[in-house]
Amino acid sequence: PSQSRPPRGRSVHLVNVHVELPPPGAAGGSRTALVDGEYEYYHYMQDQFDDKGWGCAYRSLQTLFSWFRLQHFTSQPVPSIPEIQQILVTVEQRRPEFIGTRQWIGSLEVSSVLMHMIPDLECKIMTLSSGTELANKGRDLLAHFHTHGTPVMMGGGALAYTLLGVDYNEATGQISFLILDPHYTGEDTLRPIQHGGWVGWKKVDHFSKSFYNLCMPLRPRLF
Repeated sequence: PSQSRPPRGRSVHLVNVHVELPPPGAAGGSRTALVDGEYEYYHYMQDQFDDKGWGCAYRSLQTLFSWFRLQHFTSQPVPSIPEIQQILVTVEQRRPEFIGTRQWIGSLEVSSVLMHMIPDLECKIMTLSSGTELANKGRDLLAHFHTHGTPVMMGGGALAYTLLGVDYNEATGQISFLILDPHYTGEDTLRPIQHGGWVGWKKVDHFSKSFYNLCMPLRPRLF
């Protein structure tokens, strides 16, 4: 998908930009679990749409939705930011005057849009009073990626990120998080994204002390 010519007005969206990044615990003693399957990297300023400073959660939602599309759980196209706003009005999460604004959204709205667009999808919300509590969620996050393998949207304070994996040493308590950052505004080429740290392993001190909600989609069952 990253090599195909996009429709007019659409950006090329790179696929699986985390590949070849070694986990920090590669020397041994830790367990690593990553997103299972392909996703597209959505970030600020793509698709000729200026969302710099307010659109990070929308972009994380688009990344999550792309995972379901590329794994063939849905054939619908990834929704644009205006389409996301319209859905939130349709499901009565926001009032009609929300459309066309630059208002932020959070994990609960991301969950609502995903479940509206993908029949039978369920999303778990993990609520943390502070980003520092992520240090205690190693087992839970390992279980999520081992069981479901879906990317996770993290919303806290004024920032949103996409979580692609976790590396956890149960003996030492050391934990690292593979973060995809939607605040990137540069070109869609892999080198500056990886070398600039827009995708990479982060420690718990990367996250603010404000509350966090994590939108953790559950992999749909195939009958």
